[in-house]
Amino acid sequence: MARPMSDAPDLDYRSLFDASPAPCLVLDPRGRVLAANRAYRDGIGRGAGRSPDDLVGRLLPDAAGEGAPMQASIARAVATGRPDTIALGPEGRDGAARESWSVTHIPVRDASGAVAAVLHHPVAGALEQEAHALEQEAHQRREQIFQQMPGFVAVLRGPTHVFEYVNDAYVTIAGARDFLGRTVREAFPELADQGFYELLDTVYGTGRPFAARAMPILLAGEEDERAIDLLYQPLRDGAGAVTGIFVGGYDVTEQVRSRAALRDSEERYRTLLESIDVGFCILEMKFDGEGRAVDYRIAEANPAFARQTGADVAGLWVSEFAPDLERHWFDSYGGVALTGEPVHFENQADVFGRWFDVRALRIGDPALARVAVFFSDISERKRMEEALRVLNASLEAQVAERTAERDQIWRASTDLFCVATPEGYLVSLNPAWTALLGWGEGELLGRPFLDFVHPDDVPATMAAAEALARGEPQPNFENRYRHRDGTHRWLSWNAVPRDGRIYATVRDVTAVRAQAAALAQAEEALRQSQKMEAVGQLTGGVAHDFNNLLTIIRSSVDFLRRPELPEARKRRYLDAVSDTVDRAAKLTGQLLAFARRQALSPAVFDVGEKVRGVADMIDTVTGARVRVAVTVPDHPCFVRADVSQFETALINMAVNARDAMEGEGTLTLTLACGAAMPPIRGHAGSQNAFAAISLADTGPGVPADLIGRIFEPFFTTKEVGRGTGLGLSQVFGFAKQSGGDVDVTSRPGAGATFTLYLPEAPEGAGHGPETGADPSVSPIGSGESVLVVEDNIEVGRFCTQILHDLGYRTTWATNAEDALERLGPDGAGFDVVFSDVVMPGMGGIALARELRRRLPHLPVVLASGYSHVLAQDDAHGFELLHKPYSADQLGLILRRAARLRRAG
Repeated sequence: MARPMSDAPDLDYRSLFDASPAPCLVLDPRGRVLAANRAYRDGIGRGAGRSPDDLVGRLLPDAAGEGAPMQASIARAVATGRPDTIALGPEGRDGAARESWSVTHIPVRDASGAVAAVLHHPVAGALEQEAHALEQEAHQRREQIFQQMPGFVAVLRGPTHVFEYVNDAYVTIAGARDFLGRTVREAFPELADQGFYELLDTVYGTGRPFAARAMPILLAGEEDERAIDLLYQPLRDGAGAVTGIFVGGYDVTEQVRSRAALRDSEERYRTLLESIDVGFCILEMKFDGEGRAVDYRIAEANPAFARQTGADVAGLWVSEFAPDLERHWFDSYGGVALTGEPVHFENQADVFGRWFDVRALRIGDPALARVAVFFSDISERKRMEEALRVLNASLEAQVAERTAERDQIWRASTDLFCVATPEGYLVSLNPAWTALLGWGEGELLGRPFLDFVHPDDVPATMAAAEALARGEPQPNFENRYRHRDGTHRWLSWNAVPRDGRIYATVRDVTAVRAQAAALAQAEEALRQSQKMEAVGQLTGGVAHDFNNLLTIIRSSVDFLRRPELPEARKRRYLDAVSDTVDRAAKLTGQLLAFARRQALSPAVFDVGEKVRGVADMIDTVTGARVRVAVTVPDHPCFVRADVSQFETALINMAVNARDAMEGEGTLTLTLACGAAMPPIRGHAGSQNAFAAISLADTGPGVPADLIGRIFEPFFTTKEVGRGTGLGLSQVFGFAKQSGGDVDVTSRPGAGATFTLYLPEAPEGAGHGPETGADPSVSPIGSGESVLVVEDNIEVGRFCTQILHDLGYRTTWATNAEDALERLGPDGAGFDVVFSDVVMPGMGGIALARELRRRLPHLPVVLASGYSHVLAQDDAHGFELLHKPYSADQLGLILRRAARLRRAG
């Protein structure tokens, strides 16, 4: 056996080689021969005609032939750490024939796991060659599969993660590097601080795969990070031990950048919409069963929306903030949502009092019925256009006057004369046409006259032309003709057909129309004057009725001061004072109800049930000669209103009907659910669901000239002493304050029908505070501690005295701030707080809300004679006592509030 070289590994070559019947050589990783065994020396070496010692120290591919295949096989074995076999042909290096050979190179690792030597094992015979060919074919198929994969692939071997294989996609991403036979740390030194080494070590050590999406990686020579979807899958041998790692993944850098660009684009879009001065909103349309748009919600709006409209209504339905919005808005946006065809139009929104230039288009899934709207406020432009139109009209009149001075007969006439064919062409006309409309004679004669008619007037004009063609004259027919500058003039036609021609005299009635508008303004001014007269009448009526009530109170008090007054008469005068105070409170309530300033206590109730109940009361009020008929549907119909005010309104209308029928006739109460409210007294109607309660009588009816006045306070057609004239005004005020209206229809001699419209509400939509008297509660106190908050000295002193006499302990604070200080953080032992609503500084409602936040278990009772805040939103969920109140009413409500606190 040849002596190994000094740098050969420390191996027992004699026992290893000499005992083996197979010929073997030991090579270093570069292919240099280190040693040969006995079988090789006795067999292949001798047959080759050379001494094995001649091979030691030389590169085997150079010494034994088959240089390139042999060297490649040795390199693969070293790089992959796995045996590599090659087949050698039957023709030797010198061209002599020989037996087919196969050579297997087996890597030999040292203690560190690195390949320290290669065992060269030649085998003769075609079977080995065939086996090697099959193995190579399988290897090529695997490599072909890896190459065709859309992502990058690599195979790592051993705990140091030596590259055994990489596909082209891997090279494309990582760049051309010396991969095979090198570790990941050697091939990718730039990954030292990016965590990949540690991940590989963990997967190899634990045998658990690792997967991540859009993992950042920075490769050498690149300024920006890439993003990769990465998989580390452990590879195992037959015994289940981890021998390597399969690396796979995709370069998703462009997808990540695209998503980031999309986010940036969306942010820029949002910033743009937030900063532009054009209003923008996204609408969500609601349709009924027939595909008609009935409502829409402002799903999203930019800040310019509120600036353009003057309203911040994002997230609300139109029916919530603009129940009277014009129908054309629903039709326009509903058409866009259904058809997908964008629209551009200009229109006025009365609810905002502005003109808008609107562009709308459908967005997103058509099933969502979402419409994007861009709009601008063009109210100022519209005002300028109107001013320009007036100026143009004035200039046209001046031109017409100068033309009239030059022409005395045909040319001097300011009226328009023309002859036309039944087909709609002018065949002759006087110069006044040009003077009035600006078109030259040739332009007017060469085109159908319908080209000049305002689009809105085309149907009526065509109908008039058809009537003329049938031989029917058309006197005083009016339409608008387009001026050359785009404006329109109102023309009044007196046209007659004759001999196959139409002869017409035409007058410019634009000024007449303007005068009619001016007259309408004058009439409006007159109505304002009448309103002032009504205010005077109201003031006089209030003064008259209150002076009557004060006379009773003053006289009764004077008699009560007499010490010798008998007890029976004293009780009579005290009863008179109490009754008069009740009448004064009722009068005040009716005035506030008309003014829509009454503090209501709304609750949801079945209006049909209440109508049936009130009908029984009406039966007693109207008398035996008035028959009361009731028609109410079987199913419930809910509204949200003040029950007491509702019943009072029905009784007031019934009493008015009884007096109109002079105590004899038929009064019919009818309830219709889900009714639309029609336009009433010039106010727009609504398509929302209303409960319509109608009272029809068989009296003489209301004269047409009085229908507009019957709801005015203190207006009455009854003789003195038969009424205050406030009954119907209470009905009007209650209806308006409850979100509805009241209408009246009448024909002379056929009676009158009053219809009260109240908006429907879902069952259980909300209830007002329960303020009804509880018979089990006594007004007499038992030492409960009450904090009275009242800024009026006389009322505060009187209130505390009443409560003291009723058995309560009282403390008086003159303002809300003082009350909060007295209550402190724990309520200071008070059982209830009794506060006025209207006070300087913090009001009673604000105080109640603050106490609800600080001391939620401390009851608060509010008192008010009038408050615009209460009129807008009832009692805000707190107990409310109306002024004037009696001592018993005050004691009852405070005792009940204190008892509820103890029960809670």
